[in-house]
Parts: sequence; C-alpha cells; structure tokens
Amino acid sequence: MHIVIPGAWPEPEVAGELAGHVAQRAPVLAAWMAHSTTAITQSPAADTWCMPHEHWLLKACNFNPAEAEHISAGLGPLRGAPADKEPVWLAELVHMAPSRDGAALLPARVLDITPEQSHALWETARDYLQESGLELEALTTDTWRVRWPQAVTLPCASPALVATSAVNDWWPQEAVARPWRQLANTLQMAWYEHPANQARAALGQAPVNSLWLYGGAGQSQLGRTPPNDIQTDFSLYDLAISQQWGEWIEALARLDQQLFTQLTTQPASLILSGRNRYVELSAHTGWFARWRTQDWRRWWCSR
Repeated sequence: MHIVIPGAWPEPEVAGELAGHVAQRAPVLAAWMAHSTTAITQSPAADTWCMPHEHWLLKACNFNPAEAEHISAGLGPLRGAPADKEPVWLAELVHMAPSRDGAALLPARVLDITPEQSHALWETARDYLQESGLELEALTTDTWRVRWPQAVTLPCASPALVATSAVNDWWPQEAVARPWRQLANTLQMAWYEHPANQARAALGQAPVNSLWLYGGAGQSQLGRTPPNDIQTDFSLYDLAISQQWGEWIEALARLDQQLFTQLTTQPASLILSGRNRYVELSAHTGWFARWRTQDWRRWWCSR
C-alpha cells in the first residue's frame, strides 16, 4: 500500500518549529518515521512543472519525458488513459479570478462540478470549436481531452501547480498556443452568465469560467501502470499552501488516529510532499527492525 499525503512536509522555515507538535500530536506517525528508511527527492517547479505528489506518481509509473518535455507532460496519458498512441492533451475545468499578481486559479478538485454542469458547459463550448480547429472530448466531469489539428510541442504546467502560484507565470505564450488562448478567452466570455454558473452562484459556489491545458505526452512513455494500492489524502494540502499551521496540526492529529494506524497493521510506504520536494518512507523489515531507529527530525528539518 502507498499512502500519499500532499502538504505533509512543511518547508524548512517552519518544519523545525512544527517538529515538536508532530511528535506530540501524531505519535503513530512519529514512531513510524523513526523506524523507516527515507528517500528524499527534490522537485522544483521550474524543472517539473507539476506538484511534488504528481512528480512522485509519474516517477512510480516510470514516465520517460521526451527531450523537449517537462515531467508534467506525463499527466496527460496518466489521467487520460487513452486507447490510442496519440499525444494526450487534457483540459481541466477551473475557476479564474483577478488577483494581485494578475489572476489566480481554483482547480476542479475544490469546485464540486456536477455532471449536469459539465455537460451544459461542454455543449456551449462545442459551438466555438470549428473556428479554433481544436476538438474537445469529455472524459470525466472535470477533465476533457483536447485534440490538435497538428502535432504541437508546448510546455504546460499542471493545474495543481498553477493553483499555488499565479496564472501569468504559467500561461502559454508560444505562437503555437494561439488557437488555445483564443478558445480559452472565448469560453470565458461564453460561460460568464451561463445558466450552469448562475445555478452555482445561487449556491454560493465559484463559477467554472475557464479551462487549463496540460499534458502532451503519449501512453507509450509510461513504463508501467500506476500502483493499484495508492491512497491519497488531501486534508493537509490546502492548509499547508495557505500556511494555516495551527489547523494543519489539528488535521494531522486526526490523520494519525484515522489513517496512519494502517501503517502498523500492513506493509506500506508513506509519501509526504511539500512545496518543492517529497520523501518516501518505507518501514524497516527483519527481526531486528524494532531496534533500528533514526532521528526523523534531521531530514524533516533539512533544506
């Protein structure tokens, strides 16, 4: 079993201060970390163009990026699961809003988009496709496949990464992306007062007013399928990004009681990710494993 906890490894600036709280409020986790081997991977966004927990998953699938690709390109075939050999470009339904840095993005994970809303927005989007030359195919409620009329090479960041920074930092500016930019801008206007968004507004929900393009790799670049025993928990993720460390500690304590107890009953690896790195922990095995310990604070507080 692989337990993945995005946002569970704070940045060095606060990790040391939080270490004592982790030991006190999450004793199961602390004990397990003390009896585990660690493998730390640096995952800077400037290199990967995705979040560290996405990087870990692509690495677990032995993704092999092409020379001009970032590792984020592998999210296309990973999530699109295509039956063909074509490059897999995906579009995630998102919310964009003005911010101090230009624009901010809310990913589909926090929007609670219903199948009915997704279908209604897709029906409207379909009316504008001929002019762009692009094709859209609905794969899931929040993810559509994008087909280009010709092969394109285009660096695109994952929606999860863009949501932690500014849209302007990752908005594709290349000439080849012009049809996509035009379509995205057209849909922002077409969806502005869309009935689906009016219904969302009545419920106090943010409108779904844009698409974010990412992916671009092919299925053959994944060396193997994802492990079928992955358990991912995002309860710390948003708290870590917004640096709400008091609430983060409380959420970690709940995980210690509800999730981390599984670590003591069955073989597992634990993946804790931060903003630009992740650590994979595996329990020591063998008859003397209980006596092999490490000071987990050393890697926890490392830079």
